[in-house]
Amino acid sequence: MPASPSTARAINDRLALRLLQQEGPLTAGQLKQLTGLSRPTVADLVERLTASGLIEMVGESGEQRRGPNARLYGIVADRAYLAALDVRLEGVSVLVSDLVGRVLAEASVPIDDDSGTGPAVEQAVALVERAAKEAGAEHLHTVCVGAPGLIDPTTGELRDTSGLPAWHRRLVAALHERLPDTRIVVENETNLAALAEQRDGAAHDRDTFVLLWLGMGIGAAVVLDGTLRRGASGGAGELGFLPVPGTRGLPSATDCEGGFHSLAGAGAVLELARECGVLGVEGAEGSSAAEVVRWAVAGVGGSEPGARGDAGAGGGADAAATPDGASAPDYARAARFLDTLADRLALGVASVVALLDPGCVVLGGEVGQAGGDELAVRVAERITRMSPLPAEVRPSALGGAAVLRGALLTAQDGAQGELFG
Repeated sequence: MPASPSTARAINDRLALRLLQQEGPLTAGQLKQLTGLSRPTVADLVERLTASGLIEMVGESGEQRRGPNARLYGIVADRAYLAALDVRLEGVSVLVSDLVGRVLAEASVPIDDDSGTGPAVEQAVALVERAAKEAGAEHLHTVCVGAPGLIDPTTGELRDTSGLPAWHRRLVAALHERLPDTRIVVENETNLAALAEQRDGAAHDRDTFVLLWLGMGIGAAVVLDGTLRRGASGGAGELGFLPVPGTRGLPSATDCEGGFHSLAGAGAVLELARECGVLGVEGAEGSSAAEVVRWAVAGVGGSEPGARGDAGAGGGADAAATPDGASAPDYARAARFLDTLADRLALGVASVVALLDPGCVVLGGEVGQAGGDELAVRVAERITRMSPLPAEVRPSALGGAAVLRGALLTAQDGAQGELFG
């Protein structure tokens, strides 16, 4: 049965709006070409969407043509304002944008462990309010909060996970109280990072991949056939609890110590750096895990793949293999550190590959980005030896910034979906 005229108009409107979301401002001629609709139908929907306040003329095409240039139409950016939050153990960062994702304000605030739940929550909420005011947003349509821990797939709320500060859960309730007319969305930080890497980063050409988050904690996000998979209880990708060889014990239901976290978390990376003698050299002492990895990558940069050496296979580094500006001892320390770190990471990656066959694993978070191609290639070499399944290993393109980017994209998609139908 053919669609009624009103249904056909609604379908055409949604199609045009989706194209404007994806492509940015377009002329009526471009909309005609992309939609396959007739010229009168496109003219009608442009007039209808303009009258409803959903799109507006934002300029001219600038094409070299006889007569006036074609008008460019785009989504009305100030129809709604959005906020993205990245909630960490040590503080909060926020971005405020318009409906098309243009960032209007950004800020962050450190939160001390001893602040107390009430003051910590007040600091975080006040940060959001200040950023919104700076952006000129009288009302926030949607706020997306990226947080560590498990998100209940039924309620969408942050679960009471041990090890996380109490102010994390209280923050969501406080945002509901202070912003009663705002849609509040909560998502696991690693899942948001994966969405950002898929849209704008290392996995932009992949419908199926796994993001391995390497930072203070360890986690993974699973994207299969273009869909983020959260699991029955919201815990898909809790790779930090994966039992692996080389730890002092086994993880428990309340503590990931003894799991993969004990080999690959930031604390474990720094301990490995001490064992390899990396932290005793100039430029690495007193550094974070990501900074130490970055130092090691710089220490081996410029060497040919065959000259890296493999600590697990008895390989080494001599003066001939060192890059310009690096001494042989520093090169040896850096190579041993990266090789041993790759050995550890390969345990988690191989488990993911064997279970899910994702074809691509992105090493995300600050440590994954710091390791770059040097670390990714090392891990890939080990996976080739450990698994019969092909798996490309890529470094993150966005690093720690991926959480905020993913939160902003999630807020934007949700708001546009609600406003545009």
